[in-house]
Amino acid sequence: MIRRHARQRKEYLYRKAQQLQEQTLIEKRQQLSAALASGKPLSRELADDKKLQQDYLYDESVQDPTSSTSANADIDDEYAALSGLIEPKLIITTSRNPSSRLSQFTKEIKLLFPNSIRLNRGNYVMSTLVETCRKSGITDLIVIHEHRGVPTTITINHLPHGPTLVFSLHNVVLRHDILNAGNVSEVYPHLIFENFSTKLGLRVVTALKHCFPPGVKLESPRVVSFINQEDFISVRQHLYVKTKDDVEVSEVGPRFEMRLFEVRLGCCDDKDADVEWMLRRFVRTGNRKNVL
Repeated sequence: MIRRHARQRKEYLYRKAQQLQEQTLIEKRQQLSAALASGKPLSRELADDKKLQQDYLYDESVQDPTSSTSANADIDDEYAALSGLIEPKLIITTSRNPSSRLSQFTKEIKLLFPNSIRLNRGNYVMSTLVETCRKSGITDLIVIHEHRGVPTTITINHLPHGPTLVFSLHNVVLRHDILNAGNVSEVYPHLIFENFSTKLGLRVVTALKHCFPPGVKLESPRVVSFINQEDFISVRQHLYVKTKDDVEVSEVGPRFEMRLFEVRLGCCDDKDADVEWMLRRFVRTGNRKNVL
């Protein structure tokens, strides 16, 4: 079983590397085409690439954005089996010996994600837990950590091969702390994603939206919104009711902000997995840089 997972992981990483190389080549061809159309001088990288210039006339089909090659370059292989076909199955757990506040927050996160199961961590080792989830057909494993009773980190691990997204939690407000919070509905929610414009932001959107089942009914009164404001993702859950002349909206909670800390190309038990992106020091100090 371990050998099979290692082989599947190597095959996936090889396909991902080939896809990134092909996408880089397509971007270079587009830059070359734009430079030739505008008459501007080529950059040093394009001017020194003689093979790219020789093969330019024979690769017009790759530059076409409607061609199958460039369309396949945008397909995320990690979620190819889930895109609108299979309802995700989630396991939500915590660190060992959670406090009462973290346990309550985990229960509310369980209500936020449909088709999710809350699991008491107990003495489970992370590698054993991940392997059990793989055998059970679980698509995502969510682990929530705390510091002195305050939820601080949420890790979303996509199975069986990753990726693993680590978010820091800020300004966590539980349901019983929200004034006049209504009852939580368990119907499939509508999703709202706003201000995600970069490639990393779209990758975060892909990971988050595949935690929710597809095929939401139009009359569903539940809305879950993810609003990006300067790389802090505000998560809100509302219920709405259509009246005769207006729409009444009530927040049902929980309410919190997430900030992306790390994207790792592997599962959370794989310590040797490649780091695709990490919030480093020069990113934290650059206030003008919004990565999402």
